[in-house]
Amino acid sequence: MNKKGTTILAIVAILAVMMQFFPIDKTNPVLDPSKDITAIHPVPNDIKLLLQGSCYDCHSNQTAYPWYTSVAPVSWWIKHHINEGREHLNFSTWADYSTERKEHKLEECVEELKEGEMPLESYTWMHGNAKLSPEDRQKLVDWFSNLQ
Repeated sequence: MNKKGTTILAIVAILAVMMQFFPIDKTNPVLDPSKDITAIHPVPNDIKLLLQGSCYDCHSNQTAYPWYTSVAPVSWWIKHHINEGREHLNFSTWADYSTERKEHKLEECVEELKEGEMPLESYTWMHGNAKLSPEDRQKLVDWFSNLQ
């Protein structure tokens, strides 16, 4: 390797090490279980398992952070997704939503599931157990639709 290549490689390595000094905050917001959608609506166990396995890491205050969320810049990207997910829909704060917002969120859940947009492919790539079969997807669609 020539001197220029070695210098570039050294700079990249130094930057990679420096990024590790800026970890993400993995503290989940305070959880009030009485506000969770599963506390407000009757939820069959199979639906609850689907929600927790495929939705809750990004759409609740119960995020489980895997080992790779300790490695920047991947951790920054994942934290951004979690923040966006919670901002868009947070099952842990369902009781705080207005009736109109709940209705809208339920419609969006049905739409996203029918279109195969959720869970994100980038999420299921690393979390194979979060992939939804067509049958599981339909169970969730039916459950969300029945809440409307």
